[in-house]
This record gives sequence, C-alpha cells and structure tokens, in this order.
Amino acid sequence: MHKFFDCLLKKIADKFGEDPSKMLIWTGVVGWATSAFAQVFAIYINPRISKEKKSFLIPQEMADAAVNIGSFFLITQLAKKSVSKLFSTGKFAPKSVKEFFEKNKDTYAEKIGKYDFNIETIKKTTENFPVKNYDTCKSLGTTIATVAGGIVSSNIVTPIIRNAMASNFQRAYIDYNKSNPYRNSSSNMKI
Repeated sequence: MHKFFDCLLKKIADKFGEDPSKMLIWTGVVGWATSAFAQVFAIYINPRISKEKKSFLIPQEMADAAVNIGSFFLITQLAKKSVSKLFSTGKFAPKSVKEFFEKNKDTYAEKIGKYDFNIETIKKTTENFPVKNYDTCKSLGTTIATVAGGIVSSNIVTPIIRNAMASNFQRAYIDYNKSNPYRNSSSNMKI
C-alpha cells in the first residue's frame, strides 16, 4: 500500500508540480463533484423524504452540481489562462525578465506586450534568459488568479445562478402541483 501512495504522489507531482494552479482547478472540480454526489445520494436513500419531494430535490441538486462545477471550472480556467497570457506576452514579468529585455531591447522592444509575442519560445531558445525566475513568478501569478477565480465563482457567480435556477424549479414544481391537485389524493385518504 505504501508503494501505491508513493507512485500516486509521484504522478501527481509530475503532472501538477510545475503548475499548481492546474491542480487547484482539478481538486476543486473533484471536490464539487464528490459533494454533489453525496448530496444526491443522501436525498435518494433518506426514507423521511417522500418520493414526490425526491422527484423535485434530486433534479434540483443535479442542476446545482452542474452550475457549481461548470462555473468553477470555467471561471478558474479563464482567470488562469488570462494571467498566463499576460506573463507569456511580457505584460507581467519579474524584475530579472524585465532586465533581460532591457539588455536586449533592440531585439524585443517592439514585441513585448503584443498578443503574438511568446516568452515561452524565447526561454527555450535563449541561453541567458532567467527561466527559473520567470517560471516561479508565472506559477505564483496563475495560482493567485486561480484562487481568486474560485472565490469569485463560489461566492458570487454560482449563488446568483443557483438561486435563479432554484426559483424556476420551485415555481415549476408549484405550478405542476396546482395543475394536478388530485395527484397525491390517494395517499392522503383515510378509510
């Protein structure tokens, strides 16, 4: 069992070691999915909840899960990719990278900050480029952006969307019960 966990940890480190923001996104998605599955399963097996209420609650919880996971993934990915692009174009850069471009301004002055400029190709082809400083700073920047995206998604966007959806679900459920008043009458009759 010990070797299994060592192997698992090595795979995780290989996959996410250079980009912790990617790990944050995927652990967030797995967390939301696990939580949603647990909530739906708890409703499904709860004997105190009637079948009619389950028929309302389970689809609502599944819709909530889709909103939670979808908005979290999209917003955190957008935040991460946006900040990553700002780094790769040179708009954001650590001091050592700015100094590198200052020393080589004849080559790079007109390119820095342009959408098609890509530091990633320069760091692979230029010997004296400060790769470690750039990678560390970019990793920190994308991680902070991912955390901020997760906070915005979880605390602002998701509740707004989820509340609107829940209101629509509840309205549809109430309208359905009003239009079918005798649907549950047999279960309420006493002899």
